[in-house]
Amino acid sequence: MKKADKVIISCAVTGSIHTPSMSPHLPVTPAEIAEQSIEAAEAGAAILHLHARDPETGKPTPSPEVFARFLPVIRQRCDAIVNITTGGGLGMTLDERLAAAKWARPEIASMNMGSFNFNISGAAGRVKEFRFDWEKPYLEMTTDFILSNTFAQIERGMRELGGLGTRFEFECYDVGHLYNLAHFADRGIVEPPFFVQAIFGILGGLGPDPENLMHMKATADRLFGDDYYLSVLAAGRHQMPLVTMGAILGGNVRVGLEDSLFLERGRLAASNAEQVAKIRRILSELSLEAATPEEARQMLRTKGPVSLGF
Repeated sequence: MKKADKVIISCAVTGSIHTPSMSPHLPVTPAEIAEQSIEAAEAGAAILHLHARDPETGKPTPSPEVFARFLPVIRQRCDAIVNITTGGGLGMTLDERLAAAKWARPEIASMNMGSFNFNISGAAGRVKEFRFDWEKPYLEMTTDFILSNTFAQIERGMRELGGLGTRFEFECYDVGHLYNLAHFADRGIVEPPFFVQAIFGILGGLGPDPENLMHMKATADRLFGDDYYLSVLAAGRHQMPLVTMGAILGGNVRVGLEDSLFLERGRLAASNAEQVAKIRRILSELSLEAATPEEARQMLRTKGPVSLGF
């Protein structure tokens, strides 16, 4: 694993897992997504991981037209690296999932590295009253849902986006996903340094146990040596403990309302910036410094804020 002098903070601003009824602070409209993204960057996030939502209902949308309502605002008001989802929302086709990133031509796009059961149905039972009709069925259908990322789908995404100069945040929900990445690396379809996002706490993927993080790091070290940067995210209440552990191990961190709606036990985060500020304080107490966007660009060898579609 490459150990940098500074830690890249990624902020996943809205995602496609949480629904509007779960928190009044979840950004939904283009204006809310832009404002919370900019605030997160000002708080110390070098990378902004972005999804879009229907501004009327908060439902995840793949529409480039909706992305176009907030991406230019973010670019004009901060210099953070934009990382566009290719995971999209649950149930979207691959064409839909790739559409926004192909239009935006961002510096980074997410790339899920394998198919797996993706079950977030338990969240439905914790919501007393839903604001929108789509929310409960969207959550409950995941008891019978597979997030599809076949080798053919992954290769298509890598080639189409890689051809635009976009690099990737390789999202690995299980150990086998690291081997899938190694397969594409061995074929020369993607090149180092690899930005490996180890993900914990989604039912169907790796559990949020410290031992699993150690195993993921050891496996990635064996497969990629010094050719990768580790980053860590964890769902819900596991967010801060596991990302802190990742930083202690020499890795990078991801926070944001996509991954957890809370700042601490029993207290909703009022914004993405609150979570960014918290992990930045923790890093400071560990004598670790947050990387600037430009330093993150140099580490990850992105194309920089040029040849973008927005």
